[in-house]
Amino acid sequence: MARRRFNVFNLSFLDVISCGFGAVILFFMIINTQSKTRSEQANVELQAESQLLEERIFDEQKKLVVLKNTIDQMDAENVIIQGSVNDLAKKIEDLLREIEFLENNSVASVADINQLQSDVKQLEEANKRMMSQMERASSNPGDALRSFDGDGDRQYLTELKLGGDHVLFLIDSSTSMLGRTYVNVIRYRNMSDQMKVKAPKWRQVVNSVDWLTTRLKPGTKFQIYAFNEDAETIITGSDGDWIEVKDGTEVDSAIQDLKSVVPDKGTSLVNAFSQINQLSPRPDNIFLITDGLPTQGKRKPIREMIRPEQRLSFFEQALRELPPVPVNVLLFPIDGDPFAAEAYWRLAIRSRGSFMAPASDWP
Repeated sequence: MARRRFNVFNLSFLDVISCGFGAVILFFMIINTQSKTRSEQANVELQAESQLLEERIFDEQKKLVVLKNTIDQMDAENVIIQGSVNDLAKKIEDLLREIEFLENNSVASVADINQLQSDVKQLEEANKRMMSQMERASSNPGDALRSFDGDGDRQYLTELKLGGDHVLFLIDSSTSMLGRTYVNVIRYRNMSDQMKVKAPKWRQVVNSVDWLTTRLKPGTKFQIYAFNEDAETIITGSDGDWIEVKDGTEVDSAIQDLKSVVPDKGTSLVNAFSQINQLSPRPDNIFLITDGLPTQGKRKPIREMIRPEQRLSFFEQALRELPPVPVNVLLFPIDGDPFAAEAYWRLAIRSRGSFMAPASDWP
């Protein structure tokens, strides 16, 4: 019997080896696939986390912008507040100076009591002369072209000197002419123009001018100027020329123009007196109707609060522009201007005019 020879490289062995290599290859393929899957999952998670972080960063950046804008706004508000604080500090300083000025003047006022008493005596004497003239006027109305009936049909003259060939009426039309107290001035200032011209104080001013013009004689030439921060004629079409009194209709027309004037703005007496020099010829008699010392000079002051000594300074500045003409003052005083009466009284005396502080029911 023949023996079979053994060979390790037969077909069965090769099959086993091939199967083993195939298994190894399959194993590595499976592992590689799982690794790729896990890598992709990891990438997706990392991308999600990265996107989340970017969104958070964007949100924080927006908050940072808002904070910067808030800081800028607060800085701007701080600048405004600091400016307001500085303004308040200046106003407080002005008030303290004004208090000091008033305290110093109170001592001087005590020293001037004797002078004031003397002035009162002179006013009482003038009042007696006025009463005597009132009695004469009630029995002899004169040659007036126009009439004006006051309360109780009163027709009388006063110490006001009504003569002159060229008579100028200077009427204060500033905001303060709306009331006798600052409270009433503020109340009427916020009303319409139709209500402003109906303010009791302003109606009294218009009635006073109306009464004064009844004493103008035929042939007399007159002009009416209203002044606040500026001064200009109120007579339509006159352009600052003198108006001759003929039959009284021209005076009636001027009074109607005056009734349409609306009090407004501040008071510059120097600009009003400057206009006198523009008239040709100059007036030989002036009626000044006002309620207090001026609140500004030729220009509007920077500060709104005007101290009493500043108003006196503006008044002295205005006097330098006044030509040598008699000035008759009608003062309708307002509260809070204690130096006005004395200043205008001295102006009337120095210019050889007259001074009058009408009662609330005059004329």
